[in-house]
Amino acid sequence: MALNLDISIVSVEALGNENPKLRLDSQFQSKRVLEAIGCIRRREHTTIGELVGRSLKGRNIPYAEEGDFAVVRSGDISRNFQPQSLLRSFDSANAFFLAPNDILISSIGQGSIGKIQLFRTPGRFAAVSEVTVLRPPKDQVEITAAFLSGKYGQAQIARYVTGATGQLHLYPSDVDLIFIPCFGSELRSMVRQLYALEWETYREALDAQRAVVAYLLEALGMDTWRPSNPLSYVGSAEDAVAAGRLDAQYFRPLYQEVEQRLLATKSAKPLANILTVNARGRQPDYAEVGAPVINSKHVRENRVVLRGNRVASAEGAKVDIRTGDVLLNGTGEGTIGRAAAYLHKHPALPDNHVTVLRSDGVDPVYLAAFLNSPLGQLQMQRHIRGSSGQIELYPRDIEKLIFWDAPPNVQAATREIVFAGFNAERRAQSYLAVAIRATEIATQDGDAAAVNFLKQAEH
Repeated sequence: MALNLDISIVSVEALGNENPKLRLDSQFQSKRVLEAIGCIRRREHTTIGELVGRSLKGRNIPYAEEGDFAVVRSGDISRNFQPQSLLRSFDSANAFFLAPNDILISSIGQGSIGKIQLFRTPGRFAAVSEVTVLRPPKDQVEITAAFLSGKYGQAQIARYVTGATGQLHLYPSDVDLIFIPCFGSELRSMVRQLYALEWETYREALDAQRAVVAYLLEALGMDTWRPSNPLSYVGSAEDAVAAGRLDAQYFRPLYQEVEQRLLATKSAKPLANILTVNARGRQPDYAEVGAPVINSKHVRENRVVLRGNRVASAEGAKVDIRTGDVLLNGTGEGTIGRAAAYLHKHPALPDNHVTVLRSDGVDPVYLAAFLNSPLGQLQMQRHIRGSSGQIELYPRDIEKLIFWDAPPNVQAATREIVFAGFNAERRAQSYLAVAIRATEIATQDGDAAAVNFLKQAEH
């Protein structure tokens, strides 16, 4: 019987050279990795360490929901979108602040490790220690980010990941060992232009997200509304008993004011009145085949990411996800309260951190946009239970949220703005995908082939 074995033969010298930890495992010496490195070595090349001087990493600092500046963690990094961390810190003395055009590498965590982000978000952002930071020369920034995002960079990143499931790490000293071709100036310039187009188009998508909020507030006559925030307030014992809450957060006048303004429209009602399904998923039994599993990292603001998801069998699932459902993150600092309509065509499964909302009479895109607006977010803040690190938003509290069942023209206009943002995101993704593919072609066939590919892509 013939055996189809994947075997790599490595010289004794190679065990010491470029392998200071003397790793003998199949992951480090895999055929895929060795072929990728061999392809790079056939042309002029260098290493990440030689290119940037030394890979850096962030520093651990305390963070919470409030602070002077945002904190970027490993899970905030995504190839296609800029970090939008909801967590913040006051500890500027010990923070590692990011600079424009830093390259971020997610360096810890199952499912997120190895993701690459060219950082360009304005404002003060600090990276924690689970983020590796590269600062290449100015003319090498975009080409380096594209290469590391492509198959030759990702193969080498996977080589250096260590640890067991749930405790994976990628150390900066190992990132320094990654080989990278010496790309020519024409190709670098063309890739830089693609990244500029990607950034411009991505900002169009961000503008659309802000436009949704502005439109909803204007439609409600609340575009000039400034919420009150008194230093002290009083709640009655009767209200406390009815709510089953004694904490001061629940009784903030701000939350009551939002509800009153919505109810004054005469078109507002509790979510319980419009939902046919309001259920959180359960921890799935992952398998080799099955439906994609959606967790809190996949539920972004007004969009569901369906790429690289683990799968599980639908048998015994508490609730499934169907086209037109709205998914709501029900746990976790930085992710709780994010909502998105599920518009993909095939069914999926939620894990135990995602709540499925289903309604027969409301546009799901509008419902998600409303929940992501200040009108929805402030209400959800009121109903969050638990302490730092263990906060929850339960279905029984979600159904209490007051929802503005806007006229059909308002729901349709909201949907149109959201889809304009979707289209901008897709264009941004396509620019990035072309740039990444160009580095792969250049690595395999040379710069001339990649330049020709990019010229053809322009038409």
